[in-house]
Parts: sequence; C-alpha cells; structure tokens
Amino acid sequence: MSEGVTRRKQPEMVRRALLDSAAKIAMEDGLPAVTIQAVAKAANVTKGGLFHHFASKQALIEGMYKDILTRLDEKIDARMAKEDTAKGCFTRAYVATIFQDDELGFDGPLAAMWIGASADPVLRQIWLDWLNARLDRHRDTDNAPLLEVVRLAADGAWFSYAGLETAGQAEVRETLYARLVAMMDET
Repeated sequence: MSEGVTRRKQPEMVRRALLDSAAKIAMEDGLPAVTIQAVAKAANVTKGGLFHHFASKQALIEGMYKDILTRLDEKIDARMAKEDTAKGCFTRAYVATIFQDDELGFDGPLAAMWIGASADPVLRQIWLDWLNARLDRHRDTDNAPLLEVVRLAADGAWFSYAGLETAGQAEVRETLYARLVAMMDET
C-alpha cells in the first residue's frame, strides 16, 4: 500500500501536516516564503492534495493563523482554569501568555510570523474577531477600563519586543510584566 493511499484515509493528519509545515516555513523564512509548492513539499503532499484542504495560498495562511489562535485559546483557557479570582481572569491569562509562553510569547518561534501577519488586513480582521469574541465571552469579568489598558499595553509590548534579543531586554520585560500585574491587582 502506498503512502498516498494511507494518507487519503487520514485527512486530518494531512491537514495537520500542511498547517504545521506552513507555520514552520513562516517562522523560519517569513510569510512570503509560504508558497503552495514549499508547503506541499515540506508536508510531503502533492499540490492537489494541498488544494483539497485549502483552495488557495490565502486560505492556507488564514487556516494557519486560525490554528495558531486555537493554540492561543487553549493556552489562555489552561491558565484561566488555574485562576482563583474571576475578575480579570481573561486579562491575567492573556498577559501571562504574551509575557511567559514559550511558543506564543515574546521569544517563541511564532513571534516573527505573528508580527508579519499583522500587515495583512484579512489576518488582522481574524485577530480582531477572535479578540472581540473572547472579550464578549468575558464581559462580566474583564470589562474594566484599566484591564483594557493592561491588554493594550501587553499587545504593544509584544509588538515592540517580540523576537528581539538585546542587552537588558529580559529585565525590561520582567519589570513591565510586574507593573501590568500590579495594575490588574488594582481592579
């Protein structure tokens, strides 16, 4: 039995391989390097196989971006599950993920790709839709103006510091994180 026949029976595995390959290429070489040919080759899938799962390069990139947001959701939800205090729970988990997560935080492998995606209006809208859905879900616990300021400060820090390794950077980020945690404690 050939590998192609086996793969056809496992479409979720093929889709996962395509998304992972696209993310790896984006992390290593930036979003412009995510081409149909490069992703298909990296995933060991034919171009036709790729197009079975994603109708275009843009659909592939959007799928990759949504997949990363799903991982972000999971990490935030896991942090929230450990919280004792409901008020500000989402904001605390969101900020902690930005500052401390090995995959999605400042120094994580997805940092550069995430920043590159911010230039794409469709991907920015996907981000905004995700964030608004999360904020709507946590309206009762995370709608205080100070919590919004903290989230926006964390976003700004993320875009300013992601992927940069300069002298004293870790100390600056730790100090900022401590300040944001103190602000969240004020609400």
